[in-house]
Amino acid sequence: MTGYWRASRAPRHSLLFALPLLLLYELLAFTLSHDAILGVRNGADVLLKSLFVGLGGRDGLIAFGLLLVGTAAALVIRDRRRGGPIEPRIFVLMLVESVVYALLFGLVVGTLTGLLLGGLVAAPGMRLVAGQAPATLSLPTQLMISLGAGIYEELLFRVLLVGALAWGGRRLLGWGPRGAGVMATLVGALVFSAFHYIGPYGDPLDLPSFTFRTLAGLVFSAMYLLRGFGITAWTHALYDVFLTLG
Repeated sequence: MTGYWRASRAPRHSLLFALPLLLLYELLAFTLSHDAILGVRNGADVLLKSLFVGLGGRDGLIAFGLLLVGTAAALVIRDRRRGGPIEPRIFVLMLVESVVYALLFGLVVGTLTGLLLGGLVAAPGMRLVAGQAPATLSLPTQLMISLGAGIYEELLFRVLLVGALAWGGRRLLGWGPRGAGVMATLVGALVFSAFHYIGPYGDPLDLPSFTFRTLAGLVFSAMYLLRGFGITAWTHALYDVFLTLG
């Protein structure tokens, strides 16, 4: 089990495990909107791509895709050389683990929210989609946005935002790794929660839902550190997909 725990966090398994999630989201998004730039998409996806699209239009979008896939490929190749072969059985176990986490996620975070607020319990079935998908959208569109939440929200809020905040705490403020990491995780969770209330599809702001999503951000950050990007992305996506289908 120790071998699986370590191997599933390694880039050669973690990043490759996330690849089908990325491809499925992009395929659904393009199929439903017939456009790689316009149309309904996950909010974090739009935010990440907006700079590239603003600079180069469709060429900028291609540059974003090449940068994203190229960076992941380089990390996988380097880890493959240093860490050993890619084992298909690891992906099966990672999928099972992600499904279990997704099924338990709402109950755990909802219980923590109730304990923290003293009975003002947010619903355990609260979607964690930045740019909330309203009921007026079709089921395929809601599923597409849910898949995008897993890949792009984890990339934006856990990998980039928390990573940048931790770097800034260490390099600019002179904090130690632990203090910078705690600060980055807390601020990242608050920003993650706030992002769900922005834009035309944003939710009405209230304390229980904001608390629920902040705690969800903390849990995802812990999961990212302990279990890697792939399992965290799939857990987030599957949690939202189960709620959409439920």
